[in-house]
Amino acid sequence: MEKAKREALIEKQRNYFFQGNTLSVEFRRKQLITLKQALCIFEPRIMQALKLDLGKTVFESYETELSMVLSEINFALSHLKKWTKKKPVKTPMVHFPSKSAVYQEPLGVALILSPWNYPLQLALAPLVSCIAAGNCAVLRPSHSASHTAKLIEEMISVYFAPEYIAVVNGETKISKELLKLRFDYIFFTGSPAVGKTVMEAAAKNLTPVTLELGGKCPCIVDHTANIEVAARRIVWGKFLNAGQTCVAPDYVLADQRIAERLIERMMQYIAAFYGIKPLESKDLPQIINEKHFNRLCGLLEGENIRCGGAFDPNMRRIEPTILTDVREDSALMQEEIFGPLLPVLTYEKMEEVIAFVKKREKPLALYLFTNSKKNEKKIIRNISFGGGCINDTIVHLANPHLSFGGVGQSGMGSYHGKKGFESFSHEKSILKKNSRVDIPLRYPPYLGKLKLLRFLLK
Repeated sequence: MEKAKREALIEKQRNYFFQGNTLSVEFRRKQLITLKQALCIFEPRIMQALKLDLGKTVFESYETELSMVLSEINFALSHLKKWTKKKPVKTPMVHFPSKSAVYQEPLGVALILSPWNYPLQLALAPLVSCIAAGNCAVLRPSHSASHTAKLIEEMISVYFAPEYIAVVNGETKISKELLKLRFDYIFFTGSPAVGKTVMEAAAKNLTPVTLELGGKCPCIVDHTANIEVAARRIVWGKFLNAGQTCVAPDYVLADQRIAERLIERMMQYIAAFYGIKPLESKDLPQIINEKHFNRLCGLLEGENIRCGGAFDPNMRRIEPTILTDVREDSALMQEEIFGPLLPVLTYEKMEEVIAFVKKREKPLALYLFTNSKKNEKKIIRNISFGGGCINDTIVHLANPHLSFGGVGQSGMGSYHGKKGFESFSHEKSILKKNSRVDIPLRYPPYLGKLKLLRFLLK
């Protein structure tokens, strides 16, 4: 799409919004239902596109992509009327007689920039929040997952008018061109490096942003943990989507008393999930492209591979791999891995864990396996992170009652459920004064009024 056409598209969306077309709750509900119907009709083609882009099975595609979006839609439909209602709040006595209330209003035209690793979910889940809040949207899927991006464009164009929701596909430079234009809100999911570029561009127009980024998510296993459950859930969470998940356990910190037992059980679960020849497993997704495949293979060089480590360039597959004796200055520990490689480090005391995590950037997620209330409280109190689980991995994302977002280098702002609606909305505060009574306290002259003012403001 040419620059002039992009500018014209946004102007059309702005006019459509200013005409009040998106404001009514009935309109928003209708659009959410339409999106749900579109997803159901396009489901077989969605599964095929995800298979072509990432080698996902139908089960994994439904579990981690389609069901997540449908859950967001259903949750929004169930709560939209309540979310959009005027919310009365208390008014201090000094403002008597008056009433106060908060209204939620849409921001306008939003830009949603989505990544390739969950190309359906991370494009459409924010769109659900955007629709529920009453905005227009320009959706920019990742060109790296080209089959899914093209399918999203087709689906949206069939069911929605471009002046309301439009999809802009193309090469990387298209995102940079879109960021030069003025939007009322920008929602970005991707790397911290690109997130800085998005924020810089947004600052030129004072556009509010939500940045869903990433980082190295630690997984802590103490000596009180159920090792059997921990091993199974860590292996599932880490190797889901071949490790290409922003909240995947990036590395394990295991109490040295149980580390060996944990590693052995994780190895057994890798074999149970993917077979003795994982590269031949139908359940193991592929790496998105050659660039990322080569980067991951490079991270294996010189490391102690406990299990896995084999790869197939033709299929862009890498075996689920566990690495031990990993040095703190290793390349594996300097950047988010974003692939099926799992370093396991050991510790003696929980204080070491806290110090180790805190000297790095704040992670998007943290996972703790423990049966110790003391350790649970210690980790939650002392380490800052976006969100996470106790005795599980990943699944906090699937609870629409929990907001999802990062902190520091792992992001700003959050969404999912009500929080997503609020992120795409402006909270308008209104104080309504009774005009038939006008107490003269606030007006000059002020002589003799201070004592009464102090009393009222207590």
